[in-house]
Amino acid sequence: MATWEEEHWQSSVHSGVPRSARRSGTYRRYVPDRVDGLALAIDGRLSRRVHVVERDIRDLNGPGAENLAGMARFLLRSEAIASSQIEGITPSAQQIALAELGQSESVRGVSEQARLVANNMTVVRRSTTELVETPTLTVDHVIELHRSLLPDQPHHHGLRTVQNWIGGSDWNPIGADFVPPGPDRVRGLMADLVDYINGAAHSPLIQAAVVHAQFETIHPFTDGNGRVGRALIHTVLARRGLAERAVLPISLVLATLRDQYVGGLNTYRHQEPAASAGASASVNAWVDVFVEAAAISVEQSQTLMRDIDDLRCAWVERLSVHRESEGRRPLPRADSAVARLLDQLPEAPVVTATTLSKILNVSFPAASAALDELLKAGIVQTKSIERGATAYLAREVLEVITMAERALASTKFDTRVSAPGRPAPARPQG
Repeated sequence: MATWEEEHWQSSVHSGVPRSARRSGTYRRYVPDRVDGLALAIDGRLSRRVHVVERDIRDLNGPGAENLAGMARFLLRSEAIASSQIEGITPSAQQIALAELGQSESVRGVSEQARLVANNMTVVRRSTTELVETPTLTVDHVIELHRSLLPDQPHHHGLRTVQNWIGGSDWNPIGADFVPPGPDRVRGLMADLVDYINGAAHSPLIQAAVVHAQFETIHPFTDGNGRVGRALIHTVLARRGLAERAVLPISLVLATLRDQYVGGLNTYRHQEPAASAGASASVNAWVDVFVEAAAISVEQSQTLMRDIDDLRCAWVERLSVHRESEGRRPLPRADSAVARLLDQLPEAPVVTATTLSKILNVSFPAASAALDELLKAGIVQTKSIERGATAYLAREVLEVITMAERALASTKFDTRVSAPGRPAPARPQG
């Protein structure tokens, strides 16, 4: 059963730091329950809430899910930003999109920050896709995911062999906010965790909640635990088929509701060692926090999809007016490059004719003609990216992404009521 164990810390620091940092003494570290085969009694009210939220998540996988998944990569770029240890102003969605384009074409004027973020976004997507598609997840898969998130920090790679802690002094765990289990327990606890991920003892949302809390409790790496723990949320939901196409920004909601998040994790970790009922109560309290974050992320995703649908309607109207002004039929054929480009814009808001020809599998002249038609209709704008090369930008899509990101950073998830409470892109001008 989950318990706390007392350990003695012997300081090896004798000078150069404050006296408090040099002290030796007793500290408590947590030994969590194993989760594979966990007997968990879910409260009736919570069980019904889970059912409703999971149903709403499945509904997101319908029409428009591809666009939501494509746009979510911008919302979730915080993982890539953290992976690059970038400080200061968050690169805009437009800068990120241009940097992504720069991975296949020459693009000038893109900041180094944006290039780093775009490169790490590619790594994160590739790594999480591998975790989702592998038949049986192993500890080594999680270690490799961690490695991909911290590519330039080899000293942090691999499961930890030292004691780590959260909060308190940088020099010792005495008085820390939380001390994870000792390093000798890490591999066994991680093996148990991946066994649980490979099973289906609980519903997908409950499983994702338990996996995230258990991983953060084990804290198996010397750095980067938060990034891996958040990636595992999406891994579980996708592996279980709950969010196969849609990508939910649950991690961003939890970051905004930091107090509830930390409180929920602390409750999860303070289980009564002598009673399984106490353990279930602690897990229930955490799952409640997680499920509400999932519900908010669904609402925000629904808003994002509605905004894109509204944009599509406006685009169709503009295109119809333009075509009629030239004496043509109001709407293009459904299989035409123009119609297919309209469908693709939310996922690829910055393209060139070269890139678009590959995406749509059409000739360069056909791609150029489609982009030129949307330009004349006022749906896209141009930007010079290199001598003799032009990119086409759907700025309205980038503005929708920015406003969604700002809403996710508001504690009320509505910037009209509450300004963003954590770093977020500036509101679009004009």
